[in-house]
Amino acid sequence: MKYQVPQAESEILPNIKGLISAEEIALAEFEGFLESEIRLTEKLNKHRRFTVKYILGIHKLALSGVYQFAGKYREVNLSKGGFPFASARFLPETMLAFEKEILAKLPRKYSNKEDLIKDIAIVHAELLVIHPFREGNGRTARILANLMARKEGYSSLSFDKIDDEKQFEKYVFAIQNATLKNYDPMIKLIALIFPD
Repeated sequence: MKYQVPQAESEILPNIKGLISAEEIALAEFEGFLESEIRLTEKLNKHRRFTVKYILGIHKLALSGVYQFAGKYREVNLSKGGFPFASARFLPETMLAFEKEILAKLPRKYSNKEDLIKDIAIVHAELLVIHPFREGNGRTARILANLMARKEGYSSLSFDKIDDEKQFEKYVFAIQNATLKNYDPMIKLIALIFPD
């Protein structure tokens, strides 16, 4: 589903490489996110703290070869399917609150898988509700979820399990519930796709 933006905008976002087809852009984005996840996983250690700066870094590493806005907050308001994301005007404050209220409270080490799943679900849902970037929000949130799991010695989550229409509807429902601080639907979904 495409984003709705207030002003008229081309389907193809201006990009550094001068790509003009959606397929070329999709491939360049895919390669950027794949490479960034590999590089970040290689650097991951048990002392890693996940911060707003780190999230901006994921996005920048993934998309700096494609877009000038890589690693920067979006400057336009976005909605998808009639669901409005956080106002662009307040993104710095919104992300700071996200860090203070959620990221800064993540433990350095988890004593059980259930608490890790819960925190991954909350971080993932909140980041998607905020939608801080012009493009690549879902992929950035998925990489962060994978890194949170890998830091604790697990493999990556099976996000491909929510690609079918029925599961994706549950995913969207879980994100929308997060706006009410009801994280139970996302916790159930993350538990479903969490590695054994």
